[in-house]
Amino acid sequence: MSDVYIVERLFSSSLVVVVSRTMPQRMNIYHFKKGTEICNYCYSSNILAVRLNRQRLVVCLEESLYIHNIKDMKLLKSLLSTPTNHKGLCALSINHSNSYLAYPGSSSMGDIIVYDTNSLSHVVEISAHDSPLAALSFNTSGTMLTSASEKGTVIRVFTVPDGLRLFEFRRGMKRYVSISSLSFSADGQYLCASSNTETVHVFKLENHSPSVGEESPTWSSYVGKVFSAASTYLPTPVSDMMHQDRAFATVHLNMFGLKNMCALAIIQKLLRLLIASSDGHLYIYNVDPQEGEECVLVKKHRLLEMDEKKPLLAKESIEGQSYAATVAATACTGPPTGTALTGYSEDGGARKGEVIPEHELAAGPVSLDDEQEFPPMTSRYN
Repeated sequence: MSDVYIVERLFSSSLVVVVSRTMPQRMNIYHFKKGTEICNYCYSSNILAVRLNRQRLVVCLEESLYIHNIKDMKLLKSLLSTPTNHKGLCALSINHSNSYLAYPGSSSMGDIIVYDTNSLSHVVEISAHDSPLAALSFNTSGTMLTSASEKGTVIRVFTVPDGLRLFEFRRGMKRYVSISSLSFSADGQYLCASSNTETVHVFKLENHSPSVGEESPTWSSYVGKVFSAASTYLPTPVSDMMHQDRAFATVHLNMFGLKNMCALAIIQKLLRLLIASSDGHLYIYNVDPQEGEECVLVKKHRLLEMDEKKPLLAKESIEGQSYAATVAATACTGPPTGTALTGYSEDGGARKGEVIPEHELAAGPVSLDDEQEFPPMTSRYN
């Protein structure tokens, strides 16, 4: 499956969405435990991203977005002539009640459009940055949205659906970077950011303004009041910089220029920072929720087992047929079209009119298994 460039799984279910370089205009949905195809859809241009939750499946093309009802894959809405989005940048809240979609509102500025995929209506447009967007992410409840621009120096957090600015964090000042991922912790108290640099940042989402009658007359609080008062007389860019918070915790990787993806999770009741790097490793760090500072590496997993010939990424056949041969069986032409099975169940029986069964969409908390310290890793050899 070396030609696959998009893989999205519906939480911990058996449903996986796959897009390959062989057929970049076609989206296939599989039941990976059974090795069977549930349905497929074709689009007018290359698929750049796919996002899904228990209610909706969103397909992002360079200048359009398609919203499907995930249970029967019915096309509910086509958002055509959207601003040019070369990177396929978009975010879908995993909370199916607050099923918001965020995508760029401009190809030259950092505007964000928030769209309600349940009511199929526009919610708000946010002027987030002065340069084009580079990253977007919702928190688990769909009540906060974070963003970064192509400059990569400032990360902002907004309320949803109001679009009000809640927090502003400065990642750095010396150089522009390419932010590759933003991710909230499950409780929404922390936010992590990774880029093409060697540093991964963790920010703490807390208001520093003390309550009335609770302010302690310390030197730091006095200095803080002086800076706050002075900022009202300074130019806006300088004033904004003085109100920006720095990272609460950091990780310094032994690499530079590689793309990294990060996430925050509770494992064994401890806050952990997970970093998946394009060097083929998953790094797990402890994050001190009180002190922060430099995080401690506790585990390193190799995700790709190499032999002398090729990397072993995944099972390379579906029911005896290679994936490339499977996707090449049907050509994609014209607007979105789809072919689907009538439905399926775990015992193999069909359910009339149902593509995705109810048990695969059951609501509930999504979290890592807390019974084991680290995710299990298995080496496979041919």
